[in-house]
Amino acid sequence: MIIGVLKEIKPNEYRVAAVPDTVRELVSKGHEVYVEHDAGKIAGASDEDYAAAGATIADADTVYTKSTLIYKVKELFPQEFKYMTKDKILMTYIHSNAHPEETDVLLKSGCAAFAYEDFRDANGGFPLLKPMSQIAGRGGFMAAMHFKQAVHGGDGQILCNITGVDTPVITIIGAGNSGMGAATFAAALGNEVRIIDNSLKAMEAARLALPPNVTFLMSNRANFVKCIKESDVIINCIMWDRTKNEPLVWKKDLKMMKPGAMIVDVACDEPGAIETCSSTTHTDPTFVVDGIIHYCVDNIPSAFAKTSSEMLASATLPIVLEIAEKGVEKALKDNKYFMRTGLTCYDGKLTLAETAVKQNRPLTDVNELAESF
Repeated sequence: MIIGVLKEIKPNEYRVAAVPDTVRELVSKGHEVYVEHDAGKIAGASDEDYAAAGATIADADTVYTKSTLIYKVKELFPQEFKYMTKDKILMTYIHSNAHPEETDVLLKSGCAAFAYEDFRDANGGFPLLKPMSQIAGRGGFMAAMHFKQAVHGGDGQILCNITGVDTPVITIIGAGNSGMGAATFAAALGNEVRIIDNSLKAMEAARLALPPNVTFLMSNRANFVKCIKESDVIINCIMWDRTKNEPLVWKKDLKMMKPGAMIVDVACDEPGAIETCSSTTHTDPTFVVDGIIHYCVDNIPSAFAKTSSEMLASATLPIVLEIAEKGVEKALKDNKYFMRTGLTCYDGKLTLAETAVKQNRPLTDVNELAESF
């Protein structure tokens, strides 16, 4: 199969879907790989590195035209829509529920599209979200460290345990991969860390991995009010259920926060767990509401492009190989759970329930579809 690796065109997106080692593995299995010029430059991979691994370097039009499997990181932008045809297979973070125009294009084209964010393992985990979530959580805490500095508009508080001054309080919403990432860094610096979650099982697992300066609270209004009043930083790390009508932290709650306190939203869902959060960019990362600095960059891992690209490529390579070697239909037929969870659409049929509900579109059962091949 011919596989194409594109340079991302989203502003401030520096990750690349495949690193040279990924290309080397694909080529060794008999596949042909095209890589767009400078696709991995900022992530630490030059055109010469890709060529040495066996790739053909080309412009974007050539990569899209020649390739059957399009291997990307971010959703499609309008200038990329024209390349989606019935013979194409798309592998990327699609987020179709948030992009109806993109969904229109994918369905009308008849292509097969797989979304990294939707693949689930047998335990219900999201293995292709996990590596990016771990980086996002750590990066979110690092952003708080940065924007707490007086030279960057903050109140000048350092987020670590310093003898003679109050220990900062960091509240993290969610005990998942992002939350654990943030908690690992925050706890290592001696902060008083609180994790709020609605899953006792998740918190018990997190307790085993984290030091004693991390405490755990069940998700309820009383605990949120306590943390809102006492925290120096609140970091939201949960994917928001879009069927919920009420946030966990309201705009009115900001008046209870300490002067100089900060909110970091790693999840960046809109609407999300924090009413006042809306997505920002690395170019313009913060805004202020009622005196509270908000950091809501929606692609934190891009700031760590080299590490993120290597982790993402390692996680996605087995799936790309399976599709490249078997084709879409056989891969879906053979891999009855994992592969099917990642399918967004095929031959004009939408198979992702969340997008069908949110955009009021007809839904095709993925199992019935796969068994019909």
